Amino acid sequence: MISIILPVYNEEKQIYVNVQRIRSILLGAKIKHQLIIIDDGSTDGSWSELQRLAEDFNNVLLLKFSRNFGKEAALCAGLETATGDACVILDADLQHPPEYIPEMIRLWRDEGYEVVEGIKATRGRETMWGKIAALTYYRLFNKATGINLTNASDFKLLDQKVVETWKTLKEKDTFFRGMSAWLGYKRIQIPFPVQERREGKSKWSLPSLFKLAIDSITSFSAMPLQIITGLGIGLLLFDVVLVGQTLYMKFSGQAFTGFTTVIILILGIGSCVMISLGIIGIYISKIYDEVKGRPRYIISEQKKSVLKTIRRKIQ
Repeated sequence: MISIILPVYNEEKQIYVNVQRIRSILLGAKIKHQLIIIDDGSTDGSWSELQRLAEDFNNVLLLKFSRNFGKEAALCAGLETATGDACVILDADLQHPPEYIPEMIRLWRDEGYEVVEGIKATRGRETMWGKIAALTYYRLFNKATGINLTNASDFKLLDQKVVETWKTLKEKDTFFRGMSAWLGYKRIQIPFPVQERREGKSKWSLPSLFKLAIDSITSFSAMPLQIITGLGIGLLLFDVVLVGQTLYMKFSGQAFTGFTTVIILILGIGSCVMISLGIIGIYISKIYDEVKGRPRYIISEQKKSVLKTIRRKIQ
């Protein structure tokens, strides 16, 4: 059996139709499956639509968060709940095309791949600045961590063995793409074109993407701290050169007032100190979040679909 994991946030207008489309593809390919749908604290009518799904279809498990904990927490809930021989994760807006699921399952079942990951062949209607920002982020992440996530996505199939290993990673602040890549295992990539949304707009904004970039890099690498050390060594060497120049000018009788130079140095060094403190603060805040030991998410409500054969007998 395959567990299909769908994180949902404010998808009232399209979630029912999208799940119907996924089911029709799975049923057409005769794939035994369960649908695990996580409502990440939606503020619209998504939960009502999900309840309608559970009433209309078999093998649907619904989880509702007590508030918006974020997509990463929703993925954690889905993976920790899944009972299938493999899990497929995809976005509820179907920008990850479900038509690729049968091929992912074939690669897992027939060719023995334990991770089948979808990579973006195209990025949809993303702006030029968005593409440049994404490329910059992927390069920085690769340099900092040694993990190549170029055009990576959350659209993946994971074998049950991989999921069980993933569950042993206990950090509260998760980054699914990076963690699944870090695990290793026998893997293959399949390219897919990013689909256009039928309804609504992407929930990702520039600030949220920037926060994701900072969180993911600092979660997987201590390189930003090493940069601070390099910056300190660089400033020390610069100071040695500057002291030598100052002494030379002094003893050669060419010394002159350097108010402008002093101001520039103070502002420059002050900026470096503040940036360094900010980077250190990010790591300290991560330690603080981990030691508090709070759960990744809170499930306020759970619902399973009732088999229609049983329901008919009752009626």
